[in-house]
Amino acid sequence: MTKQIRQLDRVVIRFAGDSGDGMQLTGDRFTSETAQLGNDISTLPNFPAEIRAPAGTLPGVSSFQVHFADYDILTPGDAPNVLVAMNPAALKANLADLPRGADIIVNTDEFTKRNLAKVGYQTSPLDDDSLAGYVVHPVALTSMTVRALADQEVSKKDAERAKNMFALGLLSWMYSRPYSSTLRFLERKFAKRPALVAANVAAFRAGWNFGETTDSFSVRYEVKPAKMVPGTYRNITGNAALSLGLVAAGVRSGLPVFLGAYPITPASDILHELSKHKRFGVITMQAEDEIAAVGAALGASYGGSLGVTTTSGPGVALKSETISLAVALELPLVIVDVQRAGPSTGMPTKTEQADLNMALHGRHGEAPVAVIAPKSPSDCFHAAIEAARIALTYRTPVILLSDNYVANGSEPWLLPDVESLPDLRVEFATAPNGDNGTFLPYLRDPQTLARPWAIPGTPGLEHRIGGLEKADKTGDISYDPANHDFMVRTRAARIETIPVPDVEVEDPDGNARMLVLGWGSTYGPIGAACRRLRQRGFSVAQAHLRHLAPMPANLGEVLRSYDRVVIPEMNLGQLAHVIRGKYLVDAIGYNQVRGLPFTATELETMLEEVLKNV
Repeated sequence: MTKQIRQLDRVVIRFAGDSGDGMQLTGDRFTSETAQLGNDISTLPNFPAEIRAPAGTLPGVSSFQVHFADYDILTPGDAPNVLVAMNPAALKANLADLPRGADIIVNTDEFTKRNLAKVGYQTSPLDDDSLAGYVVHPVALTSMTVRALADQEVSKKDAERAKNMFALGLLSWMYSRPYSSTLRFLERKFAKRPALVAANVAAFRAGWNFGETTDSFSVRYEVKPAKMVPGTYRNITGNAALSLGLVAAGVRSGLPVFLGAYPITPASDILHELSKHKRFGVITMQAEDEIAAVGAALGASYGGSLGVTTTSGPGVALKSETISLAVALELPLVIVDVQRAGPSTGMPTKTEQADLNMALHGRHGEAPVAVIAPKSPSDCFHAAIEAARIALTYRTPVILLSDNYVANGSEPWLLPDVESLPDLRVEFATAPNGDNGTFLPYLRDPQTLARPWAIPGTPGLEHRIGGLEKADKTGDISYDPANHDFMVRTRAARIETIPVPDVEVEDPDGNARMLVLGWGSTYGPIGAACRRLRQRGFSVAQAHLRHLAPMPANLGEVLRSYDRVVIPEMNLGQLAHVIRGKYLVDAIGYNQVRGLPFTATELETMLEEVLKNV
């Protein structure tokens, strides 16, 4: 059958189903196929916190959204053009996000009375007019998969589980995706069970062939590759990019990387990834708790390694005493906080930016640290290297503030030339630096204010460490008021005088009166909203902060150059409060704490209202 082929410039697809339906795997494979084709991509995985939520219920719905285009995109998309709904719960949970006219591919086998009742449907939406505004494609995904695998040596249960591969095959056909990488993936994933390899490959091919032969889908779509900077790319998540950034920091510094971590959502993938890279001198330790993890990482730094600990908000609270100890010891330490919705356990698999106050101030005593936030999944690589650079150069803890949106989202990453990465080599103290052959462990470098880093056991460089206040230069325990005042101020000055790049402003017209300021993962939605406004004739400027402590030296001047400063945040206004207090600028906060990232549409609407009143 000859099918019409239609060209599109962008598409947003959401795969949704029960948490056991393999939607994350399906979305990930479709994304990999799309990356291989050369489209620009951005993804948004969304899944329950429970390991196995009740089947067929709204709390158990798992989804994966992928936005791909033939041009540079910044977000996973505001609304899906296509929803693949594996059951009634998936349809009901996601229907409100669909624009009228969107395609809905429905697994009709799951629309039983029992499953409909679980989510409050009195009658099937497939049999009434409730879906009249959409293009509905009823497909018996489960039963068709079982029939396609009738000759395979698998159980009926395993055959039913392969329905996600049938759906992936259908969507791969529908959007002209290459699929050889998926077939290779299936061979690797089920290498020890050849029957499952054959079954999943057969299910995938059955879905592809169904699209090719059925009358239900008369159109195929093509999205041409995006124009990108030449080079080698790979699709990468934020957690994977951050992990590779830490590996690169170890290579460029010549130091072993030691990760002390306790598993916690959504940071655990960093532990998993780093554990694969022992050949680069990476040592990973899964500790019994968060306090042991950070203590081991700080001990590794004392011993001459790049100490790293990873966690989320609840873990940072437990680590705070040891972070303060690292401030007092003046040793390098990288603390990765992959933020999630709180307080307490909160919503572990949902995103938020609510740990900024804790990162800036959440320790006892005067214990300043450097704070950095990546803006996108691929930027996590460079942010990790920057965090390591500051920690090693200035002998300080550095908090790296990622979040669930950045950590689990993915995008194309241009592999860098390793030689272009910063030289992070460290000079350890090897000889006495005081009069009469003495070692002064707190004699500081006049440029960085960093103290010497002496490896334990170096002859003649014995020195005292611990949480009690130390005397300037000698490192002896000191209760002298003047010395304590001096040490506190010096530690603060070491952070405040770290040179960081100036904040850059994107203001194409050069005459904007409103600046939109963001940090972390709000970069994409803010950028997309500003693009849309400029395309409609509005003048708006955008700036983004990667360094939150210290802040760029030119930030005050930039802020005072605009009549209005708007700060969208996934919290209740934490950066806005800092900006108001530090720069006396009456910043306008726009805040949400829904566990979801901003959409470009909502920011566009809000910013337009502000512009009308400038």
